[in-house]
Amino acid sequence: MPNQLSPSELVLNPDGSLYHCNLKPEHIADTIFLVGDPQRVPKVSAHFDKILFTTQKREIVTHVGIKRGQHVAVTSTGMGTDNIDIVLNELDAAANIDLESRSVKPHKRVLTFIRLGTSGALQPDIPVDSFLASSDGLGFDGLLHFYEGTARYTQNKFIDAFIAHTQWQPALARPYWAPADPLLLHTAKSIDMLTGITATATGFYGPQGRVLRLPVNDALLNEKLSSFRYQDLRITNFEMETSALYGLSALMGHRALAINCIIANRFTGQFSKDYQRSVAEMIRIAVEFIL
Repeated sequence: MPNQLSPSELVLNPDGSLYHCNLKPEHIADTIFLVGDPQRVPKVSAHFDKILFTTQKREIVTHVGIKRGQHVAVTSTGMGTDNIDIVLNELDAAANIDLESRSVKPHKRVLTFIRLGTSGALQPDIPVDSFLASSDGLGFDGLLHFYEGTARYTQNKFIDAFIAHTQWQPALARPYWAPADPLLLHTAKSIDMLTGITATATGFYGPQGRVLRLPVNDALLNEKLSSFRYQDLRITNFEMETSALYGLSALMGHRALAINCIIANRFTGQFSKDYQRSVAEMIRIAVEFIL
């Protein structure tokens, strides 16, 4: 890495803030909640004791504030691992790159990311409206292959077993597997949240086995995901962000946990009758207890 990052690599706005997030180093809290939906940001920050700063660019909205004396923030990412790549890289840059000199700081700041999302269950025993903390993210998106030092997440016995079990198509990206922060996961377990491996798809319809007008290449993919076992691990749910959050956080040295409100069960066919109420309760619990 060069000593000074060029303007085309580290892209800044005219006011010196990071290009997509509109954030400067003074806006970066040690704990950052991540949500997909921009409209969910004020629902999280409503639990802060005080809001100090707000900004928005496209779908990325950030509120920075104080909770029980701690500097905290909530940022929306939009949907998908591509957006997670943008937001996490820029949050890390604000914490660990001197934006004026365009140089990486010698001492790295560790951030804590807590994602609050929605998801569909892949096991019939996981009830709608329950809360699930992802023990691991299983990525089908291929994002981590673009970064160095990822072999331990892409080349391991778990991935080999998964590929064999699902007869993973060679035209697709090789899956990768990254864990949650163990202390954050322990906290989630201590308040009786469900846990399991969260599969991260590259889309909502075909990549998650949904068929509207277009048929899918593997109509049995969800059944294969549900029946996969590795030691005492199983795949519990499907969404579109966790693998990138866990993989990038691990590479950058940050802590991460994804919590999902289960709003649908793909095997029972159920969908939450009032998922907004369930999501609100998940947010309350996360801010009050996980924080």
